[in-house]
Amino acid sequence: MAQDSFSELLSLYMRRIRASASGVATEIGLSREAVNNWRNGLSAPNPRSRDKLVACTRYLRLTETEANRLLSAAGLAPEFPLQAESAGAAQPFAAFQDRLFAQLAQAVPYPISLLLSPAHWGQPPFRQELLQRAKAQYGEGAVLHIQPPYSVSTVPAEYFAAVGRQCGLGDVASDYEFESALERRLQAGERLFCLVSRFEQGTPQLRETLAGILRSLSEMHSGRLHLLLCGGEALADLKYRSGDLSLLNIAQVNHWPDPSLEDLTPLARQRWPEQAWPQPVLAALQQLSGGHPALFEEGLQWLVDHGVDEAQARSAALRSHLASSPRLWQTFLPLAQAPATRQRLAQLLQAEELGRARPYLQDDELRRLFWGNLVHARGTGEAARLHWRSPTIRDAGLMVLDSCSQTV
Repeated sequence: MAQDSFSELLSLYMRRIRASASGVATEIGLSREAVNNWRNGLSAPNPRSRDKLVACTRYLRLTETEANRLLSAAGLAPEFPLQAESAGAAQPFAAFQDRLFAQLAQAVPYPISLLLSPAHWGQPPFRQELLQRAKAQYGEGAVLHIQPPYSVSTVPAEYFAAVGRQCGLGDVASDYEFESALERRLQAGERLFCLVSRFEQGTPQLRETLAGILRSLSEMHSGRLHLLLCGGEALADLKYRSGDLSLLNIAQVNHWPDPSLEDLTPLARQRWPEQAWPQPVLAALQQLSGGHPALFEEGLQWLVDHGVDEAQARSAALRSHLASSPRLWQTFLPLAQAPATRQRLAQLLQAEELGRARPYLQDDELRRLFWGNLVHARGTGEAARLHWRSPTIRDAGLMVLDSCSQTV
């Protein structure tokens, strides 16, 4: 397969939403000349500017698959590993998705759910699979997908024009016209499903207006507007810290689950269909990576390069390779560099258990590690406790801490 051209892909995605070089530059913190150089093929992002390119994918409203494609074309690691579209293959997380849609269908009086996911799973994970499942349950024409504009400079008319186009409502020029157009469909007796990706994007004022419209229509047309709002740390902050969005206050909360071996097996086979993946090998890699999707994907690639067998999957060489993953370092490094949090991180890295799991973690450092996908909850209810995902991740944290200590 021919390698994608980064400049051509970027130009294509910019034209699709009529994004200018100056608009992209303003949103991601680069000069207009730098963006034009990317678009014209005169230069390409380097590893140090990867975060800028990730911000660009959000501004351009790319799907997880499109974001991965653009990053790959730039020679950079994907942001959402293991999420290639896979029609017809065995679907991972099928049981969880069944429960999620059953819960939404039975929710009374407000069929509204939040789906929260940590780093490297996408928001939401497996978006196309969720939309296909919704179409099977609600009907092809009854499924809407909203991804609010990323730009914080979008004026209300442009914001709701974009959201209206995403919903297939034609030309709408204001929040009132958007609400009226959506209400007409509900008044006609339709039952609609709306998936809202990255609800937290945009300005607080526009977000509150969109939330108010969806809440109002849900109340007025009880049981006919089913909402699934997806996001990560920022969406959780909106629910638990702001407390002023009633749409979120009444929503049921679901967290994307840790992958089981049954979930990881089809992911490995979809990623490398020509490779045999014995269960003991995948089980060993699951344990080593702690189910972290980026680490698991990196481990699969290492095994393809060095030999797919159980001895390699349990080797010190693979553990050392994963502990050096940039995905881990990018989460640990800010905590290790700041004197105020370095000592706290050192204490956490020495602990076997990190405390009780709560719906919202008040501890700033623990919360960053949780949403960075480095710690997770084990157990349920009052017995749920926080733990490091795996010893490999603790190895990485200690390496980062040691590196920062040597530079002090």
